Amino acid sequence: MSFLDNIKLADEYVQHVLDGRKPAVGIVLGSGLDRLADEIEDPLVLPYKRIPGFPVSTAIGHKGNFIFGKLGGKTVVAMQGRIHYYEGYGMNQVTLPIRVMKMMGIEYLFVSNAAGGTNPDYKVGDLMIIRDHINMMPNPLIGPNLEEFGPRFPDMTRPYDPGLIRLAETIASEMGLTLRKGVYIACSGPTYETPAEYKFFRTIGGDAVGMSTVPEVIVARHSSIPVFGMSVITDVAHDAEDENYVIDGEKVVKAANAAADKMTALFKEMITRL
Repeated sequence: MSFLDNIKLADEYVQHVLDGRKPAVGIVLGSGLDRLADEIEDPLVLPYKRIPGFPVSTAIGHKGNFIFGKLGGKTVVAMQGRIHYYEGYGMNQVTLPIRVMKMMGIEYLFVSNAAGGTNPDYKVGDLMIIRDHINMMPNPLIGPNLEEFGPRFPDMTRPYDPGLIRLAETIASEMGLTLRKGVYIACSGPTYETPAEYKFFRTIGGDAVGMSTVPEVIVARHSSIPVFGMSVITDVAHDAEDENYVIDGEKVVKAANAAADKMTALFKEMITRL
């Protein structure tokens, strides 16, 4: 079975479950950020394991469900947990949910993640609008091009939609919410970064670093879907001389949870105004 056949098979199953409902917005919820799913009205929960050919999320803080319903007056589909390259999945599997969302008819994609802050001004709990990214993982478009979705060489001049960024900044100002805006670096993981790597990422222009998001964004932009991205800063660059410093996965999820309410309020209002 080809990858395109796999996409169509998964889409047929999901469309059957949806029974004619068409989500306008797709949302990807990162580590510890699934609180937004609780805001979705009249939810229909579809575990990934029920969808033919779908990968199953195994990471901490990722429940592995599609959730369909209403948010901000719009029909949405939210990924309650994403698929990561470090879990051993190929890039086709990592980005399969985005392909299926495209087949469902989404008009916008909102992505979120928990990230380490490489910018020295960032603190744990900060929210960062992703204005651009640096990809250090395999590109998900390597291989035969899916002409049904987009061109062989898609433009990436504006991977994150300027209009959506302006909308987020306007709403944040109205809410009295302080936002950062920076460049996200995507690495394979699953190890957290060394002090030297943090310094390197800052040197090349990164403000935050994580293990996800960019493959999804590339695939969305391949299909001309406007994207808004946000990182929750859950740990910050550390000094090699601090022998007691440790990054702990459970603490990362807890830090993301602590900031999730602010991100949820922002996303919900943005979706209302689309």
